[in-house]
Amino acid sequence: MSSKFIRNIEDFTCEHCGAEVKGTGYTNHCPKCLWSKHVDIHPGDRAAKCGGMMKPVDFERGGDEYVLTHKCLICGYEKRNILEEGDNFDLALTSIRDHGPK
Repeated sequence: MSSKFIRNIEDFTCEHCGAEVKGTGYTNHCPKCLWSKHVDIHPGDRAAKCGGMMKPVDFERGGDEYVLTHKCLICGYEKRNILEEGDNFDLALTSIRDHGPK
């Protein structure tokens, strides 16, 4: 198992909201609802056996970037991911902050 980033260009259907998502190789969450899925141990390796849904539980600014924290509903694993252009920024600002982290 490698700790290096592995770019996988994969389209997927969000298992939380049903949106059809076009992957770029860096896509790690649904841009509509911001949910993710626990599929990687290291980015892109698809080696995680869990497969649980990962809820966006926190949102913060890190320098010039905005960062989401996802938490797996099955095993509790947490992963920080950069909010990308095209992501539902309003949802990150309102829903996650208003309903509190974790």
